Amino acid sequence: MSEQSRAPHPEPTATSGAVGVIGLDLRGETPAPRKQVYSWALWDWATQPFNTVILTFIFTALYLVSGSFLPPAVAALDKDDPIREAALAELSSGLGLGSTIAAFAILLLAPVLGQRADAAGKQKLWLGIGTGALILCMFGLWFVEPVPSLFWLGVALISAGSVFGEIAAVNSNAMLIGIANPKTVGRISGLGWGFGYLGGIVALVIVVVLDTFDWFGMSTDNGLPYRLIAVGCAVWAIVFSIPIFLNVPEPSLGRPERRVGFFASYPMLVRDVVGLYRDPETRPTFWFLLSSAVFRDGLGGVFAFGAVIAAAVFGFEFQELVIFGIAANLIAGVSTIIAGRFDDRFGPKPIILTSLGSMVVAGLAVFFLVDAGTTVFWIGGLILCAFVGPAQAAARSFLARVTPAGREGEIFGLYATTGRAASWMASGAWTVLIVLTQSTAFGILGIVFVLLIGFVLLLPVKPSPPSAA
Repeated sequence: MSEQSRAPHPEPTATSGAVGVIGLDLRGETPAPRKQVYSWALWDWATQPFNTVILTFIFTALYLVSGSFLPPAVAALDKDDPIREAALAELSSGLGLGSTIAAFAILLLAPVLGQRADAAGKQKLWLGIGTGALILCMFGLWFVEPVPSLFWLGVALISAGSVFGEIAAVNSNAMLIGIANPKTVGRISGLGWGFGYLGGIVALVIVVVLDTFDWFGMSTDNGLPYRLIAVGCAVWAIVFSIPIFLNVPEPSLGRPERRVGFFASYPMLVRDVVGLYRDPETRPTFWFLLSSAVFRDGLGGVFAFGAVIAAAVFGFEFQELVIFGIAANLIAGVSTIIAGRFDDRFGPKPIILTSLGSMVVAGLAVFFLVDAGTTVFWIGGLILCAFVGPAQAAARSFLARVTPAGREGEIFGLYATTGRAASWMASGAWTVLIVLTQSTAFGILGIVFVLLIGFVLLLPVKPSPPSAA
């Protein structure tokens, strides 16, 4: 894309270093070409299998923390043997340690790298770095053969992939501002989230089909199916991420006056956050970052613990659980794309509040009707999933609407950081209630509680962006 066609950066205000115009306003009424919009949305389709197939359903859950990585003598023990159970728990805790380290890395790096991308006008470069590194991590999982000594290699690659994927997502989110305007940002954000869910479904269905047909006679020794799945996800990401680099522009020319050294970026970041709060024009951005951190953790808890609730509380077996996972992602994808149009018509805040309120009601219904059988979870669980995507997409749309031009990467970096800072809430409430009651079903109330807090915190946040300079 030529330099002339990229949006110029406006001047910062004297009070806070923030700019007096919202990035979405720079496009005006001109809609982006459909080629750009669909190319941007395909990035979510390209990278979602890492989350759906590798992190959630297949590679990690069924391979990395399984008996495949136990010492042979321990793996040969009966499944109920305390020694074997303790060894499996150690694998799970090792994976948890890697995830914790990754979360801290994102906490420290995401906003600063986003800020530096803004200053240089190089969001696409950092998107490429993050995406490319994520792809290399997935390729690297091919070498994670089922021997105990390679367990930590698998943990390291998955944890690093999470970090690089988040860095890439920060810049993908920032690029949304370059192709949307206030009248289209909701549907475009929803399209991206919807494509992500649908891409994850297609990848998961392919895996299920291969497994159903016993991998068409291919050897399943040495963890080969799982390692091929990781390679397949990497190839998938390469193919479908190419359009965003070819067709989607940078959101701005950059802000050279904000270029500083790496470590000097941290004091600047602190000043910027303080400036967001002090400046009345950007204060809605500050409060939204805070409230969204809470409710997004609740949204994450729905998917993180949904499979556990299905299996431990309602007795779902593997096949039923996989079918539910496919149905849940399908409904989430379709509802998110549809909700994007309501976002543009009514604004993102009503979409988020409606979604959170509906999820609170559905979650309470699942809890209080737990003895009514699996039908309750099928209905209530799918209702929950139907509102997760719209809330996530509308949250991104909301932030885009209150993000000052020239600070897209930084603000979305803070979005990632605040989300990580609050990522203990849903899991903490889940754990505490289960420990106190000795019943997994009460963990449902923990997730509902976090969603309700997020709902309350969002109520006073003003959705309208500051006026253009």
